[in-house]
Amino acid sequence: MGTEPLAIFLMGPTASGKTSLAMELCRELPCELISVDSALVYKGMDIGTAKPTADELATTPHRLIDLLDPKEAYSAADFRRDALSAMAEISAAGRIPLLVGGTMLYFKALLEGLSPLPSADAMVRAQIESEARQHGWNTLHDQLAELDPVAAARIHPNDPQRLSRALEVFRISGKTLTELTQSKGDPLPYKVLQFAIAPSDRAELHRRIAERFRLMLSQGFEQEVRTLHERGDLHPDLPSIRCVGYRQMWDYLNGVVGYDEMVERGIAATRQLAKRQLTWLRGWPDLQWLDTNNKEVCHDVIEQVRQAQNERQQ
Repeated sequence: MGTEPLAIFLMGPTASGKTSLAMELCRELPCELISVDSALVYKGMDIGTAKPTADELATTPHRLIDLLDPKEAYSAADFRRDALSAMAEISAAGRIPLLVGGTMLYFKALLEGLSPLPSADAMVRAQIESEARQHGWNTLHDQLAELDPVAAARIHPNDPQRLSRALEVFRISGKTLTELTQSKGDPLPYKVLQFAIAPSDRAELHRRIAERFRLMLSQGFEQEVRTLHERGDLHPDLPSIRCVGYRQMWDYLNGVVGYDEMVERGIAATRQLAKRQLTWLRGWPDLQWLDTNNKEVCHDVIEQVRQAQNERQQ
């Protein structure tokens, strides 16, 4: 096993039961939880992100949530820096970092290291967003396909955040994202046990997604987004407002769609997110799959962790 400290990754699509399993593991193992979620970093975005409740956080603290105001951006590089710092603190205390979430890009950045990409440029990004409003993201995707067909094949036209970043990188550096990402930074200095949890039946995942979205609505999701909307300094091009559910509710508050259509679009967008997450995970190496509906799933993970601990002590 080597001398590297132990860490656990718990990944999976939205609404698959990651958080409840993680909190159960924390009760049984000497773990501390680190959130791997690009939406949970934002303050004031609680219901629509399924952020753990105050009671849950009191019993099982989560690191890397409520870090930023929704008008701020948070990159994979920011996450890697913060996660490595948190992991070092947890390991130094003799405990196991348990990283839980659905932002696969963050997991990948943490595991493999990051390429030396140029820092964001607000002026370049504003120009790209202006072009998108004028011509549409599909036109910009066509532009990327000419410059960097490998990146264009990987980035969906409906993923403006990644599409904008790919174009921004080229305009700043003169090199494509594919060129620059051929070299990686330092890999993660941990022995990682990697798990992914999901229902074995896709229809069950879709049912859970629809049920959770309607639960969010009953908990006051509309008022949560209305509070953000009324601030006046937020707009739908921000990463926070582009989060699934928030974007659809924002359109409803702007009168672009009716309430019922907002609900349908919110559920559909969440399904698309889950599909993208599962696509990432299908090609993920060294991954052990867990079934959401298996009542022994926590026990199975605990056994593997304890076995890994025993092997390290031999």
